[in-house]
Amino acid sequence: MGDTGGTGVRAAANETPLRGRVAVVTGAARGVGEALARRLSAAGMRVALLGREEETLRRVANSLPSESVCMEADVTDCAALDGAAQQVDAQLGPASVVVANAGIAVGGPFSRTSADLWQRVIDVNLIGAANTARSFLPQLMCTRGYFLQIASTAAFGSAPLMSAYCASKAGVESFARALRGEVDPDGVTVGIAYLHWTGTDMIDGLDDHPVLRALRRNQPWFARRVHSPAQVADWLTIGITHRAHHVYAPPWLRWCQPLRPLFPPLVARITRRELQTRSRVELEADVAVLGAGGRADWNSFLTATNPQFRSRD
Repeated sequence: MGDTGGTGVRAAANETPLRGRVAVVTGAARGVGEALARRLSAAGMRVALLGREEETLRRVANSLPSESVCMEADVTDCAALDGAAQQVDAQLGPASVVVANAGIAVGGPFSRTSADLWQRVIDVNLIGAANTARSFLPQLMCTRGYFLQIASTAAFGSAPLMSAYCASKAGVESFARALRGEVDPDGVTVGIAYLHWTGTDMIDGLDDHPVLRALRRNQPWFARRVHSPAQVADWLTIGITHRAHHVYAPPWLRWCQPLRPLFPPLVARITRRELQTRSRVELEADVAVLGAGGRADWNSFLTATNPQFRSRD
């Protein structure tokens, strides 16, 4: 098993190890999850789409070229995931590929972020990934399949005002590495995908976020590029096809691995300078769930825990 990300989509398209097999993608209603579901379906896989937005999931599933199912499931709910796994097996067959993609983010100072919101990011991104693995591992062991954990360059260097997201992405990387050693004897391969700037609704307000804006401004020109979900899905599909241990989106990220010890102090220096230009009042006003998908999850969570809550979105 090696690293992948730059061999070209055309080469992957000429291979057919995915055709006729079953893939599960969490967080499939939009963004990278939706784009990946489309790409895997085009490669001939039967795809199960899991997420929080049932109507959006259904529209995506109905537009796929191969057989698919969609299920509204909260990745923090073990019973719901177990039920989804049973439904996938019954309707499509056992999963050969499972992609733990569901994720949300909140921006703002830790001290001003509610405990429930901070915990929700950890629960969805980290605990949800573990729950997904737990529910689908029996199927992956049966098929000697592939589990892909979506991580981020946020695991390379933690950024202020993004503490929950950075902690969760560092956590899923560590979780996937540990899981890999456990399930390899059973024929299951675990991959980790590192995503950089990706044009989902999570970064729609990129230029309004002081730390993210500063980090991007101080990166080399090629590292500032925002890649489309479709392009990222192509790179992920190549990695899935080759059962890669590491998938880099974009491919040049592989060369950052040896430099990782340098990133935390570099990020700290850049962000310290940026934050010194902002007043405390400005920073405290920045607490927000990022992206429509994240807001949908947070609103659903609030509705479930507080029946009196009604979303204004």
